[in-house]
Formats: sequence, C-alpha cells, structure tokens
Amino acid sequence: MAGEQTMKRLPPVRQRPAWAALEAHYRKVSGLHLRDLFAADPARGERLAVEAAGIYLDYSKNRITEETLKLLVQLAEQSDLRGRIDAMFRGDKINVTEKRAVLHVALRAPRSASIRVDGEDVVPAVHQVLDRMSAFAERVRGGAWRGHTGKQIRNIVNIGIGGSDLGPVMAYEALKHCSERTMTFRFVSNVDGTDFVEATRDLEPAHTLFIISSKTFTTLETMTNAHDARTWLLTGLGGDMKAVPKHFVAVSTNAEKVKEFGIDPANMFGFWDWVGGRYSMDSAIGLSTMLAIGPDGFQAMLDGFRQVDEHFRAAPFERNLPVLMGLLSVWYCDFFGAQTVAVLPYEQYLKRFPAYLQQLTMESNGKHVTLEGERVDVDTGPIYWGEPGTNGQHSFYQLIHQGTRLIPADFIAFVHSLNPLGRHHDMLLANVLAQTEALAFGKTAEEVKAEGTPDWLVPHRVFEGNRPSNTLLLDSLTPRALGKLVALYEHNVFTQGVIWNIDSFDQWGVELGKVLAQRIIPELESKEEPKLGHDSSTNTLIRRYRKLKGAAS
Repeated sequence: MAGEQTMKRLPPVRQRPAWAALEAHYRKVSGLHLRDLFAADPARGERLAVEAAGIYLDYSKNRITEETLKLLVQLAEQSDLRGRIDAMFRGDKINVTEKRAVLHVALRAPRSASIRVDGEDVVPAVHQVLDRMSAFAERVRGGAWRGHTGKQIRNIVNIGIGGSDLGPVMAYEALKHCSERTMTFRFVSNVDGTDFVEATRDLEPAHTLFIISSKTFTTLETMTNAHDARTWLLTGLGGDMKAVPKHFVAVSTNAEKVKEFGIDPANMFGFWDWVGGRYSMDSAIGLSTMLAIGPDGFQAMLDGFRQVDEHFRAAPFERNLPVLMGLLSVWYCDFFGAQTVAVLPYEQYLKRFPAYLQQLTMESNGKHVTLEGERVDVDTGPIYWGEPGTNGQHSFYQLIHQGTRLIPADFIAFVHSLNPLGRHHDMLLANVLAQTEALAFGKTAEEVKAEGTPDWLVPHRVFEGNRPSNTLLLDSLTPRALGKLVALYEHNVFTQGVIWNIDSFDQWGVELGKVLAQRIIPELESKEEPKLGHDSSTNTLIRRYRKLKGAAS
C-alpha cells in the first residue's frame, strides 16, 4: 500500500562512489577559469542550456565540465533520487520524523489524478477546498459578501506567520499587476505590535475582512494578532460579537478553536498535515492570493506548478531543471565551500521572492543529521538571500565581484515587461546579461592596463571573474510563471536534501526557541519578582528588561 514502503537505506554521502570521484575531479578542475572553458568550446553557451515548461535555464557560466555533469548525475542516481521522487509523488511517508506524506504536488494535481495517502485518494478533497475557495472569492470580489453593517469588503488582512505569511505576501507582491486594484491587501505576521498597528491604521473596520491562517489555531504570534484584530474590529463596530463572522474567516483544521473565536466553521478552509507550511501557498493558505487575482488566475498559477512537477517527475536528470540546479548547489556548497546562494530577480514585482526562498530553502535543508539520525558528514543548507536588480548592483554586488568569498548566483529575468516604459526593459535586461558576463569573465590586469590605468590603481580595478551563475529566462511574470518558479525551487531543494539524505520536510529547529519563549513570557509579565532558572546572561537580561519596563511605566 502507498505510504508503507520503506526508503532505501543509503551509505553516508562521502561513501558513495560518485562522491569520491567528484572529490578527485574537483582537484583537477577547481583551477579552471570560465574564460578558458568558453575559449575551448565556442558552443558552450548553447550546449549547457535547457528549456522546459516555459523556463530557459542557461547554466553554462558554471565551473563545470562534461565530466562534472556526468559525475553529478551519477551521484543523484546513487542517492536514489529517482526512487525518492517517485515515493513523494506516490504519497509515501517520506517525512520520516513526523511519519507524514509530503504532497504539496497534490495541491495542484488535476481532478483526474489519483494520489493516495493511507489508502485514501486525497485529490477530491483538494478540489473540494479549491471549489469552496473559488466560490468565496467570487462572493467577496463581486460584492455579494458584505460586512456586518452591509458595506462591501474592500480590505483584506491576512494574519499568519512563516509559511502562512511569506507565501501569500510574496504572491501578492509578485502578482500585483493582475490583482483587483479596488481592494487593499495587508499582511500581518510579527508579534511586534507595530506590524498590526501599521497594517490597520488607515483601514475602516466596516470594509475589512481578516483571514486568520493557523493550522492549529493556537500559533502564538498569529493568535495574538488575531485577538488584537477582533478587538480592533469590535471597537470600530460598537462591540457587537455578531460582527465577527462577517469579518473573519479561518484557514485552519481546528474547527472547535475557530468556532470558539467567533468564526463560523462554515467559513473555515482546511488543509492537511501532508502539506508543510513553507510548501502551502497553493493550498487554502493562498486564499488572499485568490481574492487578489481571482479563481482563474489562481488556477493558472496551479497549472504553472503542475507543469514543473511533471517535468521534474519525468525528465532525465541531465535535462531536468530542478535536478540540475540542485546538483550545482551541492557542487558549490560541498566542494568549493560556498556558504550562500544569491537569488537576483530582475523584476520589481519579485522583490519578496528571495525572502520567500529563505524559508523554503533554509527551513527545509538546515539539518545536521541524516534520515537515520546520524551526523551528516558534509555541509548542508547554503544560505539563500538576494534583492531585485538593478538595486543590488549598487549595493552587495561589489562583494560578489571582488570579494574573497565564492557566491553562486541565480539571475531571474523576463523577456516582456508588464509595465513597458520606453527603454527601461532593454536597459534592465542589458544589466542581467552584463552582470553574468562580468562575473564569469572579469577583467584581467592586462586589460585594465590597456585602458591607461596607472600601475598603482591596477590591482583595485582587476576583476578575477570565474564567479558562477545561472540565468533563468521566462516570457513574463504571469500567475502561471510564478507557479513555475516556485515549483522549480521546491524541487531544487528536494534534490539537495536527497543527496544529503536529510529530511527536508520537518522543522524541529524552530521549536526550542518557541518553547523557551512560552516560559519567559510570564517571567517578563509577573507583578512579583520571578524566580529565574536560566543562564546568567538570560537572567540578567530579564531583570534588566523588567527594571527598565517598570521605570518607563
């Protein structure tokens, strides 16, 4: 039965034959320069490129040879990547520490598909929720759903944290061009009161709908903000609790807590424990996205996800976009010692995409033990970061070009602008191409001298080059394109995790701090001097905070 298969036990990554071969290969090729690789192979830029699902990936500006690619693919095969992919799509419980299936791919499966978890086909339930979301979105967008005073909903405030916030925020910003501009969308996640106050200060309660996104409906930050939202609403609408069901809906699985809060359980949109928070933006967590872009736009986004899912599942590794990107990340992380990956979208609407990827990548692969609970014998989980171009060029690109650290970079660009304005888009794309060229090939001392530069200044103006990058080129930033990009990185992360033999779908690392915070909160709030049992630093900070807080009050 699906879900019951046990995954093949793998030898430690360093003991796989391909890993040893890659270590020997690295010693041979690490000194090669991209200038020489391109000079020796004039067609390299055409050969080392793949197009699939409407995404063109140029990976020719990477420090690799044909042998590198062959060995990386062998590593994927020896890591049972094909078996792990099949297990995920089949509904096996590949999240081993929580004994759960990992089925974000089911969220965008067509109605005709069948994916079983514990013997039950989950696809009908997915589409039932999507249908309910669509009906609700149409009512709100069309004005049929009205607030307590009969006024039309014009403001949507999504309250969540982690995957319940980062995905919806990113999607709203990314798809703002096709969003309903007569509606205002705000997002609250931080338990810092400033977040809620600034999000609501210019809104009218009578026109505002809150989406409370919490699977358990007990998440500290989310429920603190949710209670503040209810107080804010009731204060503005005369204190009538009957107003709450007209201005609050829930994305949750805890009907009892939802009802206790005052939300009609009929307006609760559920999801499942086989959907991790950081993989949930295309589930009911994306309700704000559907309200912004409409059900048709949301379906187009799901179709983009699905196209990359199918490519990832079926394409041979040497032509598989997520696999290639994942293997290249392992190559730089574990052989070159690169600690970070820069994601550089040349599209202003994707300004929150790097922040979204930070959770997706680092919460997934920030692990130090294998699936079997043994210490991983290589580095895992590079740091992902970035900002939109061209802003970053006048900021941190200096470090990428001339710093001492190797920073592989993903450049994301689109052929057509959503806001064509004179020469702007040609200038934008020229910068993409110029930056990848400059990073790869640099400028030699001889070239600098030939420009008439004084000898003393030459070293400062030399660009070593040999800085690797991928270029991802798509047509335009539509909902379908966004789905493709997110799925691309989801499966890229999965590929890396399989190579390292770690569980990319749990997140125990977020738990300890949350548990300790629950212990410290009453110590900060207590009227009496609390008995403290922390370390001397934490004890001192608690006492100092209490003293200063008391002095201020």
